[in-house]
Amino acid sequence: MTTRITQQQLESYLWGAATLLRGHIDAGDYKQFIFPLLFFKRLSDVYDEEFEKALKDSGGDADYAAFSENHRFQVPPGAHWRDARNKPKNIGKAIQDAMREIEKANPDQLFGIFGDAQWTNTDRLPDAMLKDLVEHFSTLTLTIANVPEDELGNSYEFLIKKFADDSGHTAAEFYTNRTLVHLMTLMLDPQPRESIYDPTCGSGGMLLSCVAELKRRGKEYRTLKLYGQELNLMTSSIARMNMFLHGIEDFKVVRGDTLEAPAFSDGDTLRQFDVVLANPPYSIKQWDRTAWSSDRYGRNFLGTPPQGRADYAFFGHILASLKPRSGRCAILFPHGVLFRDEEQEMRAKLVDLDQIECVLGLGPNLFYNSPMEACVVVCRMAKPKERRGRILFISAVNEVTRERAQSFLEPEHIEKILKAHQAFKDIPDFARVVPLDEILRNNSNLSIPLYVRAKGNGGGSAAASSTKPLSKVIAEWEQSSAALRSSMAALLRSLERPVAGLEKRNVNPKG
Repeated sequence: MTTRITQQQLESYLWGAATLLRGHIDAGDYKQFIFPLLFFKRLSDVYDEEFEKALKDSGGDADYAAFSENHRFQVPPGAHWRDARNKPKNIGKAIQDAMREIEKANPDQLFGIFGDAQWTNTDRLPDAMLKDLVEHFSTLTLTIANVPEDELGNSYEFLIKKFADDSGHTAAEFYTNRTLVHLMTLMLDPQPRESIYDPTCGSGGMLLSCVAELKRRGKEYRTLKLYGQELNLMTSSIARMNMFLHGIEDFKVVRGDTLEAPAFSDGDTLRQFDVVLANPPYSIKQWDRTAWSSDRYGRNFLGTPPQGRADYAFFGHILASLKPRSGRCAILFPHGVLFRDEEQEMRAKLVDLDQIECVLGLGPNLFYNSPMEACVVVCRMAKPKERRGRILFISAVNEVTRERAQSFLEPEHIEKILKAHQAFKDIPDFARVVPLDEILRNNSNLSIPLYVRAKGNGGGSAAASSTKPLSKVIAEWEQSSAALRSSMAALLRSLERPVAGLEKRNVNPKG
């Protein structure tokens, strides 16, 4: 029987399951239990739906209905949701055993997908609590007829954001502001049949944003090839579940350390992609700098970053992962990568390569649960002729809205930024096309205030309060200080040149 479930019902149902864990486990750990249970329930209900359809088509032949060809995923006997539900005790073990059997029955698609949660820890997960959780999930039937894939995928994203809201700074590892992801996707304009890669993919939101954009435009999204790598085991599992729950099958998400052991390579050659979207972890300190200095894949062509700041290591990896002709990327960074002194030589090489197309400065709090201002660096391996030798700087610090402690981009913000990127021309107080020569004269400093002076502090939601947070004041001071240093250096160099010429004229006997 089909009982259509509304989006509101579904979101209430999912968050209701999470609230049952309160008092038993930390909010930051909700995801490692709720997401696997949701996926387990969905697999079982869809298996039953497929079985009933095959049973009807075959005139009641149960053996035929059980054939693997009739099912997207196999649910072995004893590993169905109802088997775990009917257990009177040791429910955690029943759930864990069922999940492992499903993984073994679908090794190519589902191996390891349920993560490594400790379901058998009865001190943390007593039978009574697990029984309540299983019964709560059992109140709705999650067939495709009841909950189409797009709607379940949207609700899954809702749950990801709710967990991010509840879990503080740990959220950053698996959640990136979705309005910003949408903007980055639009700037890269993914096309059918292209390969999309995220080297630090979290829960897979950037990859799925490309799918959603092609769907929105009515283009063929099923031909996209999606690739991701994620260090955290549970987060990589969440990303894989996210893909399946959105109805995506042509993808590969691998757990692992992208800098230490990139998953997509052939020997010493990295696989290259059409589009890369990324929000790398900010200035990680624990990474193998020594190995990077002699990287077997040649990703160190910009140089070796300082130990405490691996940002340019990720930058080098991303550029090395782009196809020479069609490759383009959008990377979300903190502003420091644009002007820090210790990375000046690497930045100079980067500018000289002429692969940076746009440097976009955004307002504060768009990094999840962080007051830092974000910037997006857009690169294109083969820039159009009219854009070569130049970089577009956009100062969109005022294009942000803040409500209930959350910052996001409104549709009009996204449209204004996107139009400026597409036009690639000067816009007073907002955008400027800067020749590479000027940037090189500024010691390759990419700090946006050097090139674009945003119009005052008013005129935007970011300036709604007359009192700025200390973090914003410090960030602005760092940028203005860097801009001042570069301006002074350029001024001194310009003064030195005429003086040198005058000295030559003075020693000329014909002067």
